[in-house]
Amino acid sequence: MSNLPEPVRVVQLPDGTYTYADHLPSPIQPLAGPQVVHQHIHQAPPDRTVQRIALGSGIGAGTVAAGVYFGPLLVGALTAIAANLALLAFLATVLAWGVVSVVKSVGGPDGKAAAKTLNKARRSREGK
Repeated sequence: MSNLPEPVRVVQLPDGTYTYADHLPSPIQPLAGPQVVHQHIHQAPPDRTVQRIALGSGIGAGTVAAGVYFGPLLVGALTAIAANLALLAFLATVLAWGVVSVVKSVGGPDGKAAAKTLNKARRSREGK
């Protein structure tokens, strides 16, 4: 639990408007010397831009919560659909290959002649 970010506080400014506490300007301090800046790019702070824009435009926390809930749900559903389509395409390929193999082996001379004709047509297309 210690690695969770601190909750965002909302404060009221002297003019009566509200803002997030992490947006308040920091007081200017004189520079005593060179400052060392440590950047941890792989530890980026959580991005709350979408939530701030949504709450700032007045659509409400319920809509933001619905987006947070249904966003990953939609991604999961689309992933499941894509996986099903990939499985169906694989099955169609395997079944077509099986039918062609059976027709070639069982067809006798007519099946072999048809296979030769298809091979010739395929070779002539590839040569162009």
